[in-house]
Amino acid sequence: MKPMWEIKQSQSPGALELYIYGDVEAEHFNWGTFTYAESENSAQKFREELGKHPDVKEIVIYINSWGGSVFEGTAIYSQLRRHPAHKTVRIDGFACSVASIIAMAGDTVIMPRNTLMMIHNMWLSTAGNAAELRKAAADLDIINAAGRKAYLAKAGGKISEDQLAAMMDQETWLTAEQCIQYGLADQYAEADADMDNAKEVLQKANLSVQQRIEAQRSLAACLRQLTEEVPPPKTQKPNIMQILRHGICKN
Repeated sequence: MKPMWEIKQSQSPGALELYIYGDVEAEHFNWGTFTYAESENSAQKFREELGKHPDVKEIVIYINSWGGSVFEGTAIYSQLRRHPAHKTVRIDGFACSVASIIAMAGDTVIMPRNTLMMIHNMWLSTAGNAAELRKAAADLDIINAAGRKAYLAKAGGKISEDQLAAMMDQETWLTAEQCIQYGLADQYAEADADMDNAKEVLQKANLSVQQRIEAQRSLAACLRQLTEEVPPPKTQKPNIMQILRHGICKN
């Protein structure tokens, strides 16, 4: 499986470059064996790789991801927050779902004007009796409240928790301008992003939104043509009973 993230030694002394491209997940579904296998994209693997560079002074984080596991993404966010280096986040296309939470670890978040973030409530695939399902819903309320803290810590008072909760309820797409307005980003990039390289991520993000809420209602008008050019998905999804038995929590 292609790694979701890659850490590279920067040409600048004492600096690292971190590329977060793809799905954030602890496990990978192997269609050959129809089983789940340990992922190279897990927070544990990330911790091991980041630990090899304890003395770097600067980490530049490039993000183009639709999100994935809230547990893995939150752990990666926490690891970056604890690292003493200055973190600069650059959004290369889309920071969707838990990938937008990872972006909040940046001391400086830079967005080209044609890039987007997507924020929404976390969701859980589960199965069980009535009491277990009620507990799952209560657990999600707690998990969502904890997730909002990452955005609020970055926003620095530019958005209230009630505003943020309402936006997450509505599954909201945010332009770079809106992200700066709400304190979720700090400045524009010097040039626009190459959105052709972000089509695959947008395709996955849109599929996720369409399966859960009416999608695309707040996507920027400048990206509508791009979404129309995305071909129908060719990759197969895991069987629904397989997902329910596995109990995946996504954001």
